[in-house]
Amino acid sequence: MPFKFRRKQAEPAPAQDAQKHLERPSAEEIYQQVANSARQELGRSSISLAISGFAGGTFMGLSALGTAIALAMLTPPGTHPSGTVEFIAKMFYPIGFIVVIIGRSQLFTENTLYPVALVLSEKKHFWNTMRLWGSVLPSNVVGAFAFACLVSMTHALKPEFVQSLASLGLEAAHNPPATIFWSGVMGGWIIALTAWLVSGSHSITGSVMIIWILTFVVGLGSFAHCIATSGEVLVAVLIHQAAWTAYPAWFFPAVAGNICGGVGMVTLLEYGQVIYGGDADAEAIAAPQKEEA
Repeated sequence: MPFKFRRKQAEPAPAQDAQKHLERPSAEEIYQQVANSARQELGRSSISLAISGFAGGTFMGLSALGTAIALAMLTPPGTHPSGTVEFIAKMFYPIGFIVVIIGRSQLFTENTLYPVALVLSEKKHFWNTMRLWGSVLPSNVVGAFAFACLVSMTHALKPEFVQSLASLGLEAAHNPPATIFWSGVMGGWIIALTAWLVSGSHSITGSVMIIWILTFVVGLGSFAHCIATSGEVLVAVLIHQAAWTAYPAWFFPAVAGNICGGVGMVTLLEYGQVIYGGDADAEAIAAPQKEEA
């Protein structure tokens, strides 16, 4: 009996890898990816979330660090940075976001999208979401504080770089609370939108480009981000150029704005588009058939 080689049939792609094979995911498919990511994060222990949040807070210091170093190097001593110099320096602002998002560390503003989108359809996850926020936000702040201590209380950086960091923090902290809040709304909206688009991306390269483009806008507009800017404000506090009260006076309006921007302007709109808008049940319109000759 002749022996026949039989080709092994390819196994179906797992559910979590299905997104890789989509030419262009629909809004409903992106929502499912967001919901799956939320379930994974909500299933983690509080200690795991806190450690990841601490790492995220320290890594976000790279955004402030890259911007501050570029400003210090491109600005002549005794002068203010020009518009061109600021534009170039803000190109380094996305570094921290790229490291945190691609590296899957916990970032509070990302979590205004993932778990909230899940809670809107599965209310049972509400308290788990509060647990996640309660673990990630404080640990992000502690991580930002650790970064600020490293750069301001050691000789890791040149004095001009530390002063540049403090100047960025003073610029952010001197705004009135209403300005900080609405600036935070813009920042939260863009970061949550970034998380949504990354969930629909097909590749790491595409994700990096999305993160870079959108967070560059956050930096260019100097929109308040409760974690990325924390390092700058805390450096100003630690080198005694700002009072300790300056940090909470800036932080709480920024957090409120980020939550409103992330939850209100992205999660609710995208959830409405997918669920209440009918995308989940919609079928493609059939292509017109050619008439026979």
